[in-house]
Amino acid sequence: MADESYGKELPEEVNKLAKEDLREDDLLKKQSLDRMREWLAKSSEIKFCRDDAPFLLRFLRSRKYSIPQAQEMLERYLAIRQLYGEWFQQLDPVDPKMSALIDSGYCFPLIEKDEFGRRVIFTAVGNFKATEFTAADMVRYHAMVIESLLDEEESQVTGYTQIYDENGLSMAHLAIWSLTDIRNIIRCIQNSLPMRHKSSHFLSLPSSANTIFEFFTSLLNEKLKKRIMIHKSVEDLHQHIKKEILPKEYGGTVSISDMTKKFRQDLMEKRQKLIDLDKLEIDLSKKEKLVQDFHDDMAGIAGSFRQLQVD
Repeated sequence: MADESYGKELPEEVNKLAKEDLREDDLLKKQSLDRMREWLAKSSEIKFCRDDAPFLLRFLRSRKYSIPQAQEMLERYLAIRQLYGEWFQQLDPVDPKMSALIDSGYCFPLIEKDEFGRRVIFTAVGNFKATEFTAADMVRYHAMVIESLLDEEESQVTGYTQIYDENGLSMAHLAIWSLTDIRNIIRCIQNSLPMRHKSSHFLSLPSSANTIFEFFTSLLNEKLKKRIMIHKSVEDLHQHIKKEILPKEYGGTVSISDMTKKFRQDLMEKRQKLIDLDKLEIDLSKKEKLVQDFHDDMAGIAGSFRQLQVD
């Protein structure tokens, strides 16, 4: 296939990391891609799926080349796109709400990578207007941001860094979420999205959100919990993230406005590929156990953030 050259030109340090961390070499990669494609071709449940190397390597690298685990994650990925279509479909940057969120500077990838060669996704919660957008809008926007980056081969190897500036977080932001939705989102992130989360930095988290933050982190697996850092100031953040790569408003050189303009250009170049994701299909009627996994343990999660007692 034409995409078999995918991966031949990785920087030396990234190739080294792929070999050390993922056991990756050219032979393993080719054999694994062949096995994934053979499995897709024989599957009676998966009706349509991309089989190009950039797409399949998302799952292989995320699962460190365990074929069964990569296959399971791919099935779960396809399932959540249908089970939660309001979150994971119609990832179109021209959509009025998605376009407005791009311009808002709410969430975008930084132009430069961090010292570990990781793509950094920056979220400024205060730029999300909870009176104008819904929780579904928020998740769909994040899904678009993430999907636009998942085919980046270096990032598949190095993983991603997340920065969340919680300055401006209000009860209006929290009130748009149900606890069940939060639980579902966490399950999707941990088990179904082929994304290697390496570190998450939370800046200026208000004390009023402590209870909610504890609820959020309680749903994470131990690996992700250990990768969370909380910073009380931008200066503290600079001790862990080079300020030069941050937006100008946080000590860097490029403004949020310019970064979002660059991101819009990138999204428009990838627009058709993002739209075409809606063609992916799995027959959920043949995956009853998989579907049930998403609904287990939900009975005790009820109410909304309005009912949480906060400090």
